This record gives sequence, C-alpha cells and structure tokens, in this order.
Amino acid sequence: MSSSMRPYSLVEEPGFKYLLHVLEPRYNMPSRTHMRQTVVPSIYNQTRTLMEHELSAAPSVSLTTDGWTSRATESYLTVTAHFIDSDWKMKASVLQTRPLYEQHTSTLLAEKLQEVVAEWKLERPGKTISVTTDNAKNIVNAVREAGLGPHVACFAHFLNLAAQKALAVNQVSRLLGKIRKIVTFFHRSTTAAYVLERKQLALDLPKHSLIHDVSTRWNSSYEMVERYLEQQVAIYSALTDNSVKNKQDGSRLSDQEVSFAESVVRIMKPLKTITTILSTETTPSVSMILPLKTMIMKSMEQNDDDAPIVREMKNAIRENLQIRYIDPDLQDFFNKCTALDPRFKSLPHLDPAHHQNVFDAFIAEVMSRTEQIETETTQDRPSTSQATSFAEMPESETSSSPPPPKKSAMAEVFGSLFATSQMDHTDLKQKVKEEVHAYIAKESTSLESDPLDWWRSNETIFPNLAKLAKCYLAVPATSVPSERVFSKAGDIVIATRSTLTSESVDILVFLKKNLKIQ
Repeated sequence: MSSSMRPYSLVEEPGFKYLLHVLEPRYNMPSRTHMRQTVVPSIYNQTRTLMEHELSAAPSVSLTTDGWTSRATESYLTVTAHFIDSDWKMKASVLQTRPLYEQHTSTLLAEKLQEVVAEWKLERPGKTISVTTDNAKNIVNAVREAGLGPHVACFAHFLNLAAQKALAVNQVSRLLGKIRKIVTFFHRSTTAAYVLERKQLALDLPKHSLIHDVSTRWNSSYEMVERYLEQQVAIYSALTDNSVKNKQDGSRLSDQEVSFAESVVRIMKPLKTITTILSTETTPSVSMILPLKTMIMKSMEQNDDDAPIVREMKNAIRENLQIRYIDPDLQDFFNKCTALDPRFKSLPHLDPAHHQNVFDAFIAEVMSRTEQIETETTQDRPSTSQATSFAEMPESETSSSPPPPKKSAMAEVFGSLFATSQMDHTDLKQKVKEEVHAYIAKESTSLESDPLDWWRSNETIFPNLAKLAKCYLAVPATSVPSERVFSKAGDIVIATRSTLTSESVDILVFLKKNLKIQ
C-alpha cells in the first residue's frame, strides 16, 4: 500500500476484500483506521531506523530541496539526502516533507533546513553540508542563513533558462507557433488523426503520436519539433488528403521553415542530452558541471556558415550561460569535484597553474582534517595531571584497574628493532603529496565508466583522496531528485485523498521513496 500509493480505503473495498477472501478465507482484513494508525506508522518507524543507521555511517551528506503545492492547495517543503555508502554506491533518500503554512520567506525556509540537519544528525566535524536547489532568491538566501553550503544552483534549471532564451528568438518562436497549430489540429480532429495513422503505415514510419509542447518545459518544444521532422512526410501527405484538407486552414511548413526546424533540433540536441545525463541519481553529476558548461560555450561559438537564426540562438544561449557559476569560491568547489572524478581529473578547462592549485588544495585539506582529528582525539584523552593523579592513588583504589597487557613473543623479539611510531606531520604531508602525484599520473578512465566503480577498486591505493571523493562526489548537480518527489506526491495527494493530514503526507512520501520491498 505504501509503495504503490494506494489509499487506506483500499482495505474496505468489496472487490479487494473478496480477492483476499478467495486467496485466504481465514484472513481477517484490518480496518483502514488500524492501517493508518498502526500498520503504516510501524513500517515508517522501521524504515526510518534503517535510514538513520545508513546516514550515520555516511562520511558526508548533501541535500536537495524544493517546495510544491498539493491538490488541497497546501504548500510543502521536501528535503532529500544524498551520500555515498561504504560500498561506493550513490544513495538518495527522502528525509521529510513538512507543511509551510506561512509565507515562504528565507528565514522560514532556513529554520526548516536547520530542523532537518538537527533531527537527522547530519553535521560532521570539519565538513560542510552542500545544498542543491533552484535559483529562487528565497531558498538561496535560506541556505546561507541556515549556515549551510556551498549552495549549488540547479544546472538543469540554468539550462532551461538558456534554452528558453534561444526558443524565444523571433523566427524560432513563430516556427514553434506554426508547428504547435498543426499538432493541435491533429489532436482535435479524429479524422485527421486516423488519416495520419494510415499515412504512417503506408510510408513505413513509426506509429508515433505528435507531441504538443508545454510552455514551461523547453525540452517539450524540442521534442515537438523533433517529432514533427520525423513525421513530416506523413503529416504533409495527411494534410493534402481529400478527407482532411478542407478541414484545416492550410498551415504547412515551407522548405525554409523545415530547414529552420532542423537547425533548432541540431542546436538544442546537446542541451537535451545534457539534461538527461544530469538527471541521474546513481552516478556523480556535480563533477560534470564545469566541463559541460565549457563544452556548451565552445559549441555555441559562431561559425562563418551559420544562418542568422542559428547565430541568434547561439548568442542567446552563450549570453545566458556565461554569467552562471562565476563565483570564485564556487568554482574552486566545482574544480575539486571535477578533479576527484577519474573521468575528468585532467581538468582540460583549466590552465596548468590553476590545475596545480586544485591538487595543492587537496593536500592542504587532508592535512587540515588530520590536524582536526588529532586535536579532537587529544581532547578526548585524560590530561597528564589526571594520569599522574591516578598513578599516585593508593593501591587499594587502583586494584580494580586491569594490569598492563603482556607483550607478545613477537614484540619481545623484534620490538626494539621494528618499533612502530606514529607518523609525524612532515612524513604524512610527503605521503599525501606522493598520493596526489600518483593520482594525477594515472590515466583517466573512459567517459562511459562509472567513477564510483573506479574508486571502489582504487580506494586502498589513494586512501586520503578516496575520503575526499566520498564527500565531493555525493553532491547532486540538479534539484531533480526533489522534483521527482513532487510527481510522486501528486499521485499520493490526489483529489480523492486531498484531506490527508500533513503527517500522513510526510509518511507516505517518505515510504514511497525509501521503503525497500524484499
């Protein structure tokens, strides 16, 4: 019920009760109240306990978050967590879904984020909690007010803005309007739709429906144009058929407009492919942000043989993207993420000096974390004065203390010759330098490879960098994981279940994402 998003009332439906009676006549179905108050909360608590254990073992956790509105016109904020587990698997889990009854100010959102961090114990000594969101001003400010960061603006959102600018070019906008009109005609006319199917069959074309775009989703406009080009012969043949041509106003694309449409698809296809790549939740994506931005900017450079419409589209995309991710601190963060991805560690978008700075920063970070761990360990040990006072205590008061451990035979024989001593600071720094240089010298992996598989195999060779990789590569490049939750939540808070309490919404969204059916 929890994973399939069926309502609690299912247990009282006559058909379902009859099915269970046929399968097992002795089974007595519990009431919907019992399911809501006892069974589902019990499953939630068990699943939450398992998640808390996984999160506590993660070296670092990143967050994505966004708001959504239910059919009952109630606002919610959903937060998802992302981390890499001990087996180098990327994990994504919904933490909680909380109602927002007040205006969505940055202060309110900051409080909600702080509550999530505290409730799930996400803080780690010496490590920050990155948050990936869209570019809305209130959530950007909220991340800063909550003391979290770095804040990663959703790359898919930026791509959407750049693509919308390109599609808003006058000639492109008119072209889309004309194709949209043709698609609408075939959607509304049953006769035209039937004729189109016959023409597809006769011309041996795929029996695909025409796609109508949605104004808020640029990729739907791309898909509309792409599908039109795929079916243009069948569309033209259908529009000139005697049973159809008198029912439409003669809107057809000219040869020049078809050429424009092909240019639109050619320019926008890389952005569509990148959006698909970045939407993954199973492999690192943040390491691709700067390489992909660099690639897009180069591919949008002007060519002498570009048509005017192509030049306008390329300019629109370049101008919109070149102002993204220009903060120096954020660029340093992204460069570290990219350097720890064995596919892109050569950092071709950087000059040699900046390339060296990135890897020098790794050495400094490892040393800083080591010093912090040593400081915390020293603070946890009893002070010298405490140790002396224990030694000076009367024998009667210390008799309960265990005697010092006896030396083993190996320690007796070889102890003085092969005494183990803690590595001093200088030796550790040299070791980390050698590790970093060996990592740089190692050949980059293929673009099709999984960087987490590579780290699983090389963790023992590069132990210090592996610890950093688990922190940096767990950061999502987009807020798509949170947005996917909205679509699932839309199936949960449907019209017939619009009176669900906020607690029930939280539990059901949580279980839909996190419950593992054995």
